Amino acid sequence: MSKIENAFQNGSAFIGFLTAGDPNLSKTEDYVLAMADAGADLIELGIPFSDPVAEGKVIEAANVRALKAGTTLSKVFDLVERVRSKTQIPLVFLSYLNPIFCFGYDAFFQRCAQVGVDGIIIPDLPYEERDELLPFAQRHQVHIISMIAPTSEARIKRLAQDASGFIYLVSSMGVTGVREKITTDLASMIQTIQSVTDVPVCVGFGIATPEQAKTMVQSGANGVIVGSAIVKIMEAYGEQAEPYLRDYVNHMKASIQA
Repeated sequence: MSKIENAFQNGSAFIGFLTAGDPNLSKTEDYVLAMADAGADLIELGIPFSDPVAEGKVIEAANVRALKAGTTLSKVFDLVERVRSKTQIPLVFLSYLNPIFCFGYDAFFQRCAQVGVDGIIIPDLPYEERDELLPFAQRHQVHIISMIAPTSEARIKRLAQDASGFIYLVSSMGVTGVREKITTDLASMIQTIQSVTDVPVCVGFGIATPEQAKTMVQSGANGVIVGSAIVKIMEAYGEQAEPYLRDYVNHMKASIQA
């Protein structure tokens, strides 16, 4: 059983996102451990990039802060290695394709395996081009997490059938960011996905409140993914964010267990 599978063994999973290096790498390490302790089931770590096209203003600003703090991909790998010596919580990268290409596909996935990264989300990797990376990821047993957006039913089924690890179901079209309302018929999408695969379905993009998280689970999702709301805590409190982060994760996890 992979670490990602373990995230779904005790009911609905809460997945929290942090931009690595925001406010600095040392605090990112502390915050990953704090989130794990507060009840997160899986942590998504964003590799900072200068052109994060799928991100809204909140996470885009976090990328800028992390890059200004001197964060590099090699340093993020070192961070994960330190974290892995202290926790076995599943860890998934979010990265754009350019940093992976520059590092070298085989070298990148080999390093992921060495330090204990379980999967990767690549927002700008088209499904039709994933075979370029898939052999390297599979060689080193790193899941490439499929993202499924509101689109045609035929495409949803095709993407779901090839998925591994978990499926990132995008709640709304557009970039990341907190949304007051999520109007997509997610229950229907989740049902379509679950008709062709047993891979867990997690909903992200826009989820910020316990009520929203609970609604996603009631719609059939196996978990929820929260990014911008957590990054806002980093933006507001910086190096003093830990108690606020713990409290937020604890409340969100409790909401999907009820």
